[in-house]
Amino acid sequence: MISYKSSIKILKKSKINIGNEIIKVNSCLNRVTANNIFSKVNNPAADNAAFDGFVINSKDTKNLNMKKKGLFKIIGTIAAGDKTINKKSKKFQTYEIMTGSIIPKGFDTIIPIENIVFYPNKKNPKYILIDKKIKKYQHIRFKGSDYKKNDLLIKKGTIILPVHILALKSLGIDSIKVKRKPNILFFSTGNEISNQKRIPDWKVRNSNSYYINSLSNNFLFNFKNGGTLKDNHLIRFEKEIKKMFKSKTDIIITSGAVSAGKFDFIPNIVKKNKLSNYFKGVAIRPGKPILFAKFKDKHKVLFGLPGNPISSAACFRFFVYPFLQNLLGITEEQPLKAVLKNKFSKKINFTRFVKSKINTTKNGKIETEILKGQESFKIQSFIKSNIWTLLPSGKSKFKKGDIVECYVPNHPQKILI
Repeated sequence: MISYKSSIKILKKSKINIGNEIIKVNSCLNRVTANNIFSKVNNPAADNAAFDGFVINSKDTKNLNMKKKGLFKIIGTIAAGDKTINKKSKKFQTYEIMTGSIIPKGFDTIIPIENIVFYPNKKNPKYILIDKKIKKYQHIRFKGSDYKKNDLLIKKGTIILPVHILALKSLGIDSIKVKRKPNILFFSTGNEISNQKRIPDWKVRNSNSYYINSLSNNFLFNFKNGGTLKDNHLIRFEKEIKKMFKSKTDIIITSGAVSAGKFDFIPNIVKKNKLSNYFKGVAIRPGKPILFAKFKDKHKVLFGLPGNPISSAACFRFFVYPFLQNLLGITEEQPLKAVLKNKFSKKINFTRFVKSKINTTKNGKIETEILKGQESFKIQSFIKSNIWTLLPSGKSKFKKGDIVECYVPNHPQKILI
């Protein structure tokens, strides 16, 4: 049995190649960028108005004051979407201008509408009256002040979120190169597994396949349910692995049949293949029997998760997800640091993933409470939790007030407090 840290090192060494694809921005939500994306244009595309008001040439105001006032003739209105006005302007002229409108040639500053004095009056405005020197470049958004052409927009390995889609579409980018979604083939195992609504006491409802399938949007993979492997389906499982080598499947995940019981056949079947990396059994709870295998000379891997639903959920979060993260080139996830609200004890050589509830105090401190019911068969505490608290090996007793590391349950970008 190896440590959790050692198992993660093996996962990192077992990266497989899944390739890239080009897709439309409209459908790139939650996909991972395969290369750096650069702006193709300047944003703003040209100098434009940041306020509704009147645009003038600031030079025309350099000698103006309360005693020497200037009248600026209103020669037109410029709305957002109007073509750029390039004709030469005369001295002491002005345009009414709307927010977002392109600054006409020969003008360089804007007076907001609320500061305007009209002449002869507001009902019949022919001029605007100015009685002071106006600074250059007031209330103007400059060309390229947000993004210049060829500026880095999105880094390689970024999960595309709605904010990125807004930026991509604003800057005229219609397609991007992303990492292909890994294809996962999932098998439940055991004669006891049932998909029926009504079951006898000796059966177990299938929940693991539904749980992991529900994660497929957040965890960036395609999910295919291979059904249930019964206790005597050894030959069928061998055939499924061989079929995997010739298919588009990247990862097989099994749930159950990985411990040391009479019908736990997954490890023996997996070890019949040539493997470049392998482990079975990690010093963790829940999920100690977890198995991982990288097939030699093939870009294919297999995870054997425990059958217990909470153990399976924990192992997906702390083994399969880091593997997918590395596979897709996503920046390594950083844990959330929180203050422990209650004490907890564990075996010193084990890493524990504990169901917890995180919240913020009135003074802004982040706290995590380890919930009662940490047994792996208990679902109630999982429902009440909104965070996994990771308690590392090397320490047995954790006290109230200790700083601990926390991981969101379903997605690195999403947390419910």
